Amino acid sequence: MTATAVLLLNTACKKSFLDVQPKGTTLEGNYYQNPDEAYAGLTAAYNPLGWTVVGTYCPKMVVMNLASDDCYAGGGSASDVQGFQDWNDYKLSSATPNLPGDLWSRNFTGIYRSNVMLEKVAGVPGLSDADKARYIAEMKFLRAYYYFDLVRLFGNVPLILKSLSAGEIYTQVQAKPADVYVQIEKDLKEAIPDLPGTVPSTENGRVTKGAGQALMGKVILFQNNTSRMQEAAGYFEQVNSNPNYHLLQNFPDIFRPDNKFNAESIFEIYHTSAAGKGWGNWPNFDGNVGVQMVGPRGYKGPLYESNASGYGFNPITPQLATVLKGDPRWAYTVADIDSMRKAGAATYDTTGYQNTGYFIQKFAPLAQFEGKVGDIPLNWPNDEIEIRLADTYLMESEALVRGGGDAAKAQYYLDQVRQRVGLTSVPATLDNIYKERRLELATEGHRWFDLVRTGQAATVLAFKGFTANKNELLPIPLSELNNTKLVQNPGYN
Repeated sequence: MTATAVLLLNTACKKSFLDVQPKGTTLEGNYYQNPDEAYAGLTAAYNPLGWTVVGTYCPKMVVMNLASDDCYAGGGSASDVQGFQDWNDYKLSSATPNLPGDLWSRNFTGIYRSNVMLEKVAGVPGLSDADKARYIAEMKFLRAYYYFDLVRLFGNVPLILKSLSAGEIYTQVQAKPADVYVQIEKDLKEAIPDLPGTVPSTENGRVTKGAGQALMGKVILFQNNTSRMQEAAGYFEQVNSNPNYHLLQNFPDIFRPDNKFNAESIFEIYHTSAAGKGWGNWPNFDGNVGVQMVGPRGYKGPLYESNASGYGFNPITPQLATVLKGDPRWAYTVADIDSMRKAGAATYDTTGYQNTGYFIQKFAPLAQFEGKVGDIPLNWPNDEIEIRLADTYLMESEALVRGGGDAAKAQYYLDQVRQRVGLTSVPATLDNIYKERRLELATEGHRWFDLVRTGQAATVLAFKGFTANKNELLPIPLSELNNTKLVQNPGYN
């Protein structure tokens, strides 16, 4: 299993609490001899969260968008980043380049690094008991997060809870998804008590108790056990009633790179342009290359980046454009570049693959946020907000409705999300909650997971070629099947 065999060679990571300068390289076996090295190991375990360049050039959010009905793959041609095109058309195979291998590698690398830290941290000389407890909690949160991604994407994955010797790598077998979920919940239950309620700005990017509670509620919700919906709602309520969080008054302020870690952010992945990386640093970038990827190709005009043309990925589908038009969030979600072209305000390359004229606005490459050093396409400072308060409001509303809980509270949380953007109340039915999730969270990478977990994917994604009882999971990468005991997911043999 190649990803699980990665040694801890580079302990640099990107964040506000992490330096943008590398700490150096060393072999894992000689490491963890003092608090500084333990801290470097901690940052290394966070590092895969922000990987934006492996073979697919961008963060998880971009590939999750194109898998859904929010966006197409796009790009320059039908073969531009083949993994993107294959998932967009539901033609993924175990041999598809980069995808699904990048998603597998990202998460198993994070698991490996978390496991190493969990084995080493108790014995680090000079590390305080408080730091040990917090580091262990962070590693258990991260291991739970990485496994949650894996079990949702691949279903049948090895459950590895320790660092492996070279001989053990090839003897791993897949666990039942239910057993993986049991371990995820165990890690989160053990992590939450020792995670801090808040962190100082110098530690932004490190997980908090609210992140642990929100992820726990989400993990329970995604298992679709009606008898546990009240339990999920309870975890969300701990977050939603926490005075440290509140909805921002202005919807677009959530996503501004100069408003990171705002009061609506619960779990956020940090990016920075400060390091000024260039193509020679491949693939170790600190910026969010995904921002460049979703910009319009050949664009010339106001507002958007001008020093380097966007790459035209993730054009928004007519389906999403249709449901969003007339909604107050339209202008802050969709960049209507074609209307600008028709009005003579801008030009762009309309021949981009699957071009619709609509592009992502929430994470658009706006000129005011262009990096000043290094190669601009690699140095966008836009963070990825994995979990935010409107998301947990809507998940609690859903869990309460599905579990027969407090109907008034379910209505309240749905109303809060709508009132923030000036919309009137609608009944808190599952259909209305699911519709609100699409409108509120569009292009943030949640839609595909929502469609799969609610059983809507086969119908909604039929226009892209989605096949029921197959495409709910990705194929196990070919590189992980060779010379191992892993078995391919159904439908991909």
